[in-house]
Amino acid sequence: MFKSSGGLLEGHFQLSSGLHSPQYFQCAKVLQFPVNNELLCREIADHFRDQNVDVVVAPALGGIVVGQEVGRQLNVRTIFAERKDKDFQLRRGFSIGANERVLVCEDVVTTGGSVSELIEIVGRNNGITVGVGAIVDRSAGRTGLPNLFAALALDSITYEPRACPLCRMKVPIDKPGSRPNTTN
Repeated sequence: MFKSSGGLLEGHFQLSSGLHSPQYFQCAKVLQFPVNNELLCREIADHFRDQNVDVVVAPALGGIVVGQEVGRQLNVRTIFAERKDKDFQLRRGFSIGANERVLVCEDVVTTGGSVSELIEIVGRNNGITVGVGAIVDRSAGRTGLPNLFAALALDSITYEPRACPLCRMKVPIDKPGSRPNTTN
């Protein structure tokens, strides 16, 4: 799906985490086709179907499409958090109630930074994080996120910027993510 839709990019990329990589998973290219979104999100929904999810929360921008489809398939309320002043916040009247069982959904997980921020929001609202669902887990499960399930889990190559061989070779870098990042 990633190759046929043009969603697996090769080159030199700065990820939202600040890490560099020779591959970039552009989920938007894959998920622009509803059949792909439905199939990939079904794997996530099926994994969490018996965990009594009350609400799905996703980070804007990349996770919204995933969260909405997983929520639709689980037939539960779906909300999103968006960045304001560099921090994720629930806005637009969205809320998480005390003891609500929350599934956090994301398109791509590399370090788990954005997802961890959402898990903190769930905790501050006295919700219960039942797990994390993603289309792609680039870490092969090394993030330490609770009950992480991804439709595609792999050990993707990433580099700290100061150790990036592509930078040393002066390969131009692309920053395709939705979050501005000033780390080089």
